[in-house]
Amino acid sequence: MRARKRRDNSGSDYLSDALALLGGWTRDGVQLRRDLACDDSQHAALTERIKVAADTLAIRPVIRRVDGHTQICLGDRDGEAITHGEVTLAARIEDFYRTVLDHP
Repeated sequence: MRARKRRDNSGSDYLSDALALLGGWTRDGVQLRRDLACDDSQHAALTERIKVAADTLAIRPVIRRVDGHTQICLGDRDGEAITHGEVTLAARIEDFYRTVLDHP
């Protein structure tokens, strides 16, 4: 019996599926972006959680506070493609955001 050869489904199929599950995230070239509404204390709590997860994944997100929103950008502008780690971090950020909003 021969083993089936696996098709390489990396790239757009994986990314499209992941982005479909991550509502609110948009793809801008080789970056993922998200804009989250939160107050200053929620921003601080969210940023702290993101930094811990990002350090674990060796990713350097750009996090900014603009007009009552937290803007997050994952991926290097000069990078070749969005990585699995960046998609994983985006999913973790969604969990962090829900947690931060639930806690007064």
